[in-house]
Amino acid sequence: MTITSNQVGTSVGENLRTILSEESGEVIAVGFDTGSTRALVELLAESEEPPKARLLVSEGVLKWMRDDFVLASTAAELLEANTLDVRAATDQIDGVVLVTEGTVVSLLTPDEEHSTALVTDNAEFVEAARGHWNDLWEDGEEFNLRTPAYTRVVESLGEEFSSEMESDFRTVLESIESMHDEGELDEVGVSLLVAAKHEQQLYDISRWGEDTGVASKATFSRKKTQLEDQGLLDTEKVPIDVGRPRLRLVLGEERLRDADAEELASVARELLSAAPA
Repeated sequence: MTITSNQVGTSVGENLRTILSEESGEVIAVGFDTGSTRALVELLAESEEPPKARLLVSEGVLKWMRDDFVLASTAAELLEANTLDVRAATDQIDGVVLVTEGTVVSLLTPDEEHSTALVTDNAEFVEAARGHWNDLWEDGEEFNLRTPAYTRVVESLGEEFSSEMESDFRTVLESIESMHDEGELDEVGVSLLVAAKHEQQLYDISRWGEDTGVASKATFSRKKTQLEDQGLLDTEKVPIDVGRPRLRLVLGEERLRDADAEELASVARELLSAAPA
């Protein structure tokens, strides 16, 4: 553990990085808001040997995380690896606290440019704090993210379609800082746009989405219709031997067709914001 005294950083993420950099035991993260929750999940995901973290926060924060596919699927991967566990607090929590094996750290973030970590390593206090938060953890409610693990989703796209399509899908997702900022461009919209970029059939991408747990076929169909109405997607009929023709997805805007994977999300967002309601 490298932090043994109070520290002022530019962000809660910076302070968490210092706290967790050499922490090998279990930590309890309590009362985190959306920003600190994102920072914790991302730090655990990028660490080669992360500590086990128990995250006890409000149900509202967990629902917010579930609505961001990239963040939720990353958290789901950590859950599968037994690196992260999450519960919704049943009682109101005052303050943002991280309890390690040897310290209690109170995290204060007065604005976007400052974050303070107030540290105590008094053994008696740390033991009492761990006991208190362990009791609250036991009273917490389990929460289902209902989101598949990130790596499994992107790798299955390559297995089902092509490595180029997997690479583009990963690149588009990574270009989006937060699904909450993208309005209607969620994980289903990204899947459809990447599928259209590679001229795949709606049937195939929606079946993939349902099989992996991204969303149901009906959700893919509704999102396709919405993006088609807004001019971002178009379809071409593909005759089959038996039954109704299937639909091949193509990009409906020249700007989208000319965009590379890094630009696809930003161009789509601009077009969505300009489209009539």
